[in-house]
Amino acid sequence: MMTEAQLDEILRKLFDDITFTAEPTGLYDPLRYMIAIGGKRIRPRLCLTTYSLFSNRIDDSILVPTSALEVFHSFTLMHDDIMDRSPLRRGVPTVWKKWNEDTAILSGDVMLIDAYQRIAQAPSKVMTRVLDLFSRTAAQVCDGQQYDMDFESETEVPMEEYNKMIGLKTAVLLACSAEMGAILAEACPDRCAALYQYGYELGMAFQIADDYLDAFGDEKVFGKPIGGDIVNGKKSWLTVRAMEKTSDKAGFLTAFALPADTPEQKAAKIAAVKDYYLRLGVDADAKEEIVRSTDRAMDAVSGIGFGPLKMETLRRFAERLVGRAK
Repeated sequence: MMTEAQLDEILRKLFDDITFTAEPTGLYDPLRYMIAIGGKRIRPRLCLTTYSLFSNRIDDSILVPTSALEVFHSFTLMHDDIMDRSPLRRGVPTVWKKWNEDTAILSGDVMLIDAYQRIAQAPSKVMTRVLDLFSRTAAQVCDGQQYDMDFESETEVPMEEYNKMIGLKTAVLLACSAEMGAILAEACPDRCAALYQYGYELGMAFQIADDYLDAFGDEKVFGKPIGGDIVNGKKSWLTVRAMEKTSDKAGFLTAFALPADTPEQKAAKIAAVKDYYLRLGVDADAKEEIVRSTDRAMDAVSGIGFGPLKMETLRRFAERLVGRAK
């Protein structure tokens, strides 16, 4: 098994050395920009972590398809930022703000194509399985994004429907990453399936943590303005839970519908909605749900023959992923 330090170095070199087509620069510079601004490389890290449970052989046939996960994720962020009108990503201007919307759309499209080109370099023995998993996941992520946009016009969203949405938009890509590592290592089907479920439950915990941090995080750590979901009227886990718990739905909806055209209005709207969150205790509820989802992730990989060292590796990954919101 590879150590975390070894994984750190592999990922650093992988993305430091990543290349994209040179010309036209107006199309490909945004790709270089998205990769250069970094991030935790969660999805390729998870892929290599699960791969290392079964094999220590590392070459381009493993690393190139692994990099596709980050490239695909960056494509989704590039387009999501347009839809969400987000000005910052990881503390720097988003592509549509730095260039323009048309560039962000087209560069995002070519980033998706690039991701498929990287997936196509998986070993021939597992190519069909890797491609099927990746393609199914890519379609599901788009489904989830559409549900997310649909919810913006809904007054109230049931938690069951919200969980379905984040399962598609966020969790399936973590699940794909976990299973892809196992497939690349030619692990048995039962272990591949267990790791998919592990990744899925971690993805649920991760999205709830992201929703929580959008309201209660530190902007310098979070990498984008706090309260963005509130300002944009986006449903989050906290919003859905608040509507479940409150006896004053009209009051909460009034706060959620406050104007946010000026900095002062934005601050007032964020404060009003967060006041409801705190009085209803949905901040604590979110933290509890993060723990439950993380526990379910670990339950998914128990009883399939992983020894203590491998289980500890998976537990450490989970803690590293969601510990920021606990």
